[in-house]
Amino acid sequence: MKRTYLGEFEELVLLTVAILKEKAYGVAIADELQDQTGRSANISAVHAALHRLEEKGMLASHLGEATAERGGRRKRLFVVTALGATTLSEIKEMRNRLWNAIGATTLIPTTI
Repeated sequence: MKRTYLGEFEELVLLTVAILKEKAYGVAIADELQDQTGRSANISAVHAALHRLEEKGMLASHLGEATAERGGRRKRLFVVTALGATTLSEIKEMRNRLWNAIGATTLIPTTI
């Protein structure tokens, strides 16, 4: 299987969709990103990342029910697909291998 690479922001968005489960939609994802990372996320950037991840097959979406607080508009809800879950697992394994290869004392500051 060909490996699909993700940028940092795409990875964060994919992880956030996994956190939110069935409640993952644009604004909720941006809010959760802010809560988890301390970084504000532009809603347009979130929507662009969601679109890219859906095109790559890592997310699937559907329209939820219309709600009064949204003026009768429906939310587009996202879920992580099997490919998205596999990709996140592979990324986690790769990062863990790299961290383990560093060793406990490597990151201790030294003077030259």
